[in-house]
Amino acid sequence: MSPEINHPETLAEVEAVFAEYEQALVTNDVDVLDRLFWNSPHTLRYGAGENLYGFQAIQDFRNARPSVGLSRTISAKSVTTFGRDFAVANVEFTRESTPRIGRQTQTWVRMDDGWRVVAAHVSLMDTPKG
Repeated sequence: MSPEINHPETLAEVEAVFAEYEQALVTNDVDVLDRLFWNSPHTLRYGAGENLYGFQAIQDFRNARPSVGLSRTISAKSVTTFGRDFAVANVEFTRESTPRIGRQTQTWVRMDDGWRVVAAHVSLMDTPKG
């Protein structure tokens, strides 16, 4: 049996927590960002220039990162839920500081204390020619 895809209530929950994450990201609200990542050595984040294994490494990165130039414009977004406890969110984004296109993937799981990112990947690509 396949899981229910995009159950309306579950999708709304993930859309809301993703919006909370996005606001925290562009305002560098590290406390919220930390809360939304699963506090586990199994959590990972592959960034544009770093591979971070475990919540502590992700937290250390966020605390050391400059808090300027974080605003971005999301040009595409896809959120898909699978059942009531698992979701994947993907966005494409741009920043004024670079012509490159950013891509972000987050894997969200409902834990006892709410929705948490268990894996994330951020990458940049050149703007397609054409």
